[in-house]
Amino acid sequence: MTTLDLLALMPLIILTAGCVLCLLAGAVRPGFYLYWAAMAVVGVALLWSVLVHVEAVMSGLAVTRFSRACSGFLYAAGLVALLLAFDYNRRRGIKGEEYPATLLFALVGMGATCAASNLLMLFLGLEAFTFAFYIMVAVERDSGRGGEAGLKYLLNGTLSAAVMGMGMALVYAACGTLRLAELALAATQPDLLMLAGLGLILAGLAFKLSLVPAHLWTPDVYQGAPAPVTALLSTASKGAAAVALLLIFPLLQAWRGGHDLLWALALFSMLSGNLAALAQTSIKRMLAWSSIGQMGYVALAFVAYPAGGDRAALFYAATYALAGLAAFGAVAVLSDVSDRDDMDAYRGLGYRSPLAGATLALAMFSLAGIPPTAGFMAKFAVFSAALRAGEVSLALVGIASALVAVFFYLRVVVVLYMKASTGQPEVRPQNIPEMLALIVPGIAIILLGVYPQPLLDLLKDILP
Repeated sequence: MTTLDLLALMPLIILTAGCVLCLLAGAVRPGFYLYWAAMAVVGVALLWSVLVHVEAVMSGLAVTRFSRACSGFLYAAGLVALLLAFDYNRRRGIKGEEYPATLLFALVGMGATCAASNLLMLFLGLEAFTFAFYIMVAVERDSGRGGEAGLKYLLNGTLSAAVMGMGMALVYAACGTLRLAELALAATQPDLLMLAGLGLILAGLAFKLSLVPAHLWTPDVYQGAPAPVTALLSTASKGAAAVALLLIFPLLQAWRGGHDLLWALALFSMLSGNLAALAQTSIKRMLAWSSIGQMGYVALAFVAYPAGGDRAALFYAATYALAGLAAFGAVAVLSDVSDRDDMDAYRGLGYRSPLAGATLALAMFSLAGIPPTAGFMAKFAVFSAALRAGEVSLALVGIASALVAVFFYLRVVVVLYMKASTGQPEVRPQNIPEMLALIVPGIAIILLGVYPQPLLDLLKDILP
């Protein structure tokens, strides 16, 4: 390995070393100082990814502008999640070095996924961060709901990993290689064995993205996990899975069945997610069901891949991640010894906790696609790409489902500002880490809604 390779891999090396040192330091001297140490590690990895323009191609990994930009965004999401977890975990009695160390390990997996150049590294990256979430979902040992959520996620995730691994094995048996570039050439004339493998890989990624029918784990896991974990699980893991789908998409382009599968995944995800969210009284379950619909829009963008859908998919994933961090961040900040989950518990909170209430309302506006938020521009980009690609019927279904979603998103805003508080306990003041975790995604939502062109131009430049 050359010096250039080491420089290119430095963010992953920094995160891996930070994870190991965090575990060792926690064994010697446990304490919440490890959260600050983990934040410093993630910050250094983020700055390296953004500022050090080094590219290298090695066995299994290709560090490019694309991988650095995607991994940098995911590291930023991890940093926000650490800011949210610092005081939240102290209040809930989640002690020890396990949480910050496991989060660092999850970011290593996400970074490896973004830089993967063969199927083996892609599988290892995906399963590394998924394995980390098995632990973080159930990190609150005294929570029965958290333990149930962790078990459900583990069982479904194990099945997903087996399906995806089988698919990759079939693709290797058909082509004799795991390299994505070579597989893309072989996919121009795919045989039946390769098509079966690609179908299984797509099914595994559908689980990672919570696409119907691999979605039923999502509401229970989102509700049972601690709110900062849900914030990262619903945003960064979905972003990494979207990048993985983008990396294997050249293998699917020559297969008409791949288009049809994605078409069906998009259709049923948009309809099921948004319709089921209408009936929810739990805000975490509502956001979980709505995330299924949101990932349906990402799948719609992939259906329109030839008409700029790749750029629309990543833009949508980024804007959804910002809104998800803001929404679940507000839930984490407004929760105390137990999560504030019931919708009625948010009555009048827009006045009693102005920053958290405004951030939650802004996230709802963005998820609903109301201007001038980033969500409006993201939906416009996806539907425009779908119409350019000739997917008129699917685009119309997406627009109709988005109109349905406006109702349950705005219902949260109504509860925050138009429903009188009825004997709710006092809301504690936010500390500086929590304020930063709310302000940063909130500002980004507004900036991308008003001026999205820099990010769109960046995506155009870095996409192959």
